[in-house]
Amino acid sequence: MQKLLIEGGHELNGKVRISGAKNSAVALLPASILADSTVTLEGLPEISDVYTLGDLLEEIGGSVSWNGQDVTIQPEKMIAMPLPNGKVKKLRASYYFMGAMLGKFNKAVIGLPGGCYLGPRPIDQHIKGFEALGAEVTNEQGAIYLRAKELRGARIYLDVVSVGATINIMLAAVKAKGKTIIENAAKEPEIIDVATLLTNMGAKIKGVGTDVIRIEGVPSLHGCKHTIIPDRIEAGTYAIAAAAQGKEVVIDNVISQHIESLIAKLREMGVTVEESDEQLYIANRKPLKSVDIKTLVYPGFPTDLQQPFTSLLTQVTGTGVITDTIYSARLKHIDELRRMNALIKVEGGSVIVSGPTQLQGAKVKASDLRAGAALIIAGLAANGITEITGVDHIDRGYEKITDKLTSLGANIWRKDMTQKEIASFQNS
Repeated sequence: MQKLLIEGGHELNGKVRISGAKNSAVALLPASILADSTVTLEGLPEISDVYTLGDLLEEIGGSVSWNGQDVTIQPEKMIAMPLPNGKVKKLRASYYFMGAMLGKFNKAVIGLPGGCYLGPRPIDQHIKGFEALGAEVTNEQGAIYLRAKELRGARIYLDVVSVGATINIMLAAVKAKGKTIIENAAKEPEIIDVATLLTNMGAKIKGVGTDVIRIEGVPSLHGCKHTIIPDRIEAGTYAIAAAAQGKEVVIDNVISQHIESLIAKLREMGVTVEESDEQLYIANRKPLKSVDIKTLVYPGFPTDLQQPFTSLLTQVTGTGVITDTIYSARLKHIDELRRMNALIKVEGGSVIVSGPTQLQGAKVKASDLRAGAALIIAGLAANGITEITGVDHIDRGYEKITDKLTSLGANIWRKDMTQKEIASFQNS
């Protein structure tokens, strides 16, 4: 196991290139199961979640070959092998195997997913959709069993807007007989990306990006080549880091429309943000003023940027209020930031951040992926050395984050943990 160390106070300057979208990649890989011939996905992020899903595709009989950020998947020999345990429990996005395998084989056995704990994240809307399509769904010894004689199109209304349920139902429905209508569907760019792949494979999908998606089932899907969209959350994270501790930073390979809500808040704070073709220019013109944010479903402010933004608010003048309406329990970074001298309190469902505060380096723990990003941003702005454990969470979603920040001028490095430190971390 490793830990991250950051010597704070170094100004960020230069250009950073954004990787492919993690939240697209984790759905695109399972979607390849539906094809009858070779699928090539280009520009995938080199992160642990992606490699875990590649291993799972091989477990069910697929051939997976990597060439840097490109992967070629041959699904012809895949079978409906049960995946009740093992790597399927490592990440929440493994639930996309449910929709993909149900759509391909009319059956699946998938262990209940793992990933970052952000409070209750039920999959009841996924199950509601599968049942509407004609599947029998049971929970047996901690695994979800899905069985269907055949899948038939249906009208499905999602009680809550859910990215995961929208994609999973879409995966199951593309080969179902007849027409499926998903109402109150999520609109995230990652859903459009998955639908683009499926359409390139021969699926008939309309309305993606709106709250009503219409799918006409087809009997078979073929292979294709698909290039993933840039990661809007990674882009947002570097934009926030640049606002907190940057001078002039260019963020390359970004679709600025995907993070319009963040850009608006940064400009409201006084950060200079200039948009050009697939690039953002961020300049910190201190002093900055505080703002309030409320996370909402897309195109609202992303819940995945709430934690990094908390660290930024410690560095600006005034008091900001953060309300996360998506994952109200996404607060484990708060105590860690307090260890670094942040003035933060939780009142009801909101986080109140006062600044500016001179953060101090400390030993802190990343409890989840975006909490890790928040602690890195805090460490960049802090006095002294910040030591972050739980690096495996960070590596699940940020490709080569140490190298990228170093290229911008940060003093950040990795170090192997001692056996004593590992034991202490595991018991904490």
